[in-house]
Amino acid sequence: MADLLNGTLIISEDPVRLPLIGSPWPSLTIVSLYLLFVLKLGRKFMENRKPYDLRGVIRAYNIMQIVYNGVVLIAGLHFLFVLRAYDLRCITRLPLDHELKSRERWLTYSYFFNKFIDLLETVFFVLRKKHRQISFLHVFHHLVMSFGGYLHITFNGYGGTLFPLCLLNVAVHVIMYAYYYLSSVSKDVQTSRWKKYITIVQLVQFLLVLANFSYTLMQPNCNASRTVIYSGMFVSTTFILMFANFYIHNYILNGSKQKRALKSD
Repeated sequence: MADLLNGTLIISEDPVRLPLIGSPWPSLTIVSLYLLFVLKLGRKFMENRKPYDLRGVIRAYNIMQIVYNGVVLIAGLHFLFVLRAYDLRCITRLPLDHELKSRERWLTYSYFFNKFIDLLETVFFVLRKKHRQISFLHVFHHLVMSFGGYLHITFNGYGGTLFPLCLLNVAVHVIMYAYYYLSSVSKDVQTSRWKKYITIVQLVQFLLVLANFSYTLMQPNCNASRTVIYSGMFVSTTFILMFANFYIHNYILNGSKQKRALKSD
């Protein structure tokens, strides 16, 4: 287990190395190609081309994400609240010989693997020439969630402290991709305030993550990795600041400008 705050950094003792776990090169290759395509090659490729009509592909992708995340959500809730695999006051990884260890691995891995599937969203933006949607926040968020997942599993193992927090993220993704699908088939949804509410849901998510980490730290004799907790709190705080900045600029400042423009008319 990796615990930098205690001066140790070793690979997780779990002998099971599912695809993309262990060696950093597969994950590094994927995120490097992602950045290269999104920031340079993809834009160069589309420079003299018309935007591709990917409506059918994107609808299928959104449905796949709803189903995928929905299955993981249901299986994860069953794992937490029916099988009661963890002590919810102090969540730590299951021992290697635990009867539910394989299920913990596959649920964790299913979440992690989907973070790489999420990268396709930005690829679609490039192919549709939606460059304004490829913000620093968007790219940074995808990189942290994908490569950060690799680092966590490789050095800390499957499951543990982050399990319920990742499950919360899965629930948010069900809502988010449901919105994406509905907005792809209905202009009324596109012009509604649902996008604003999605951002609020994401902010609430990160606040709940911080609250959960704080609660864990207050539990006496809880040996959950402090490295995971403090790094998770740092990442969550970063996302809160970035998403709050996005919300303020897009839904408060821009909204005020639009109201003033209407009054002047």
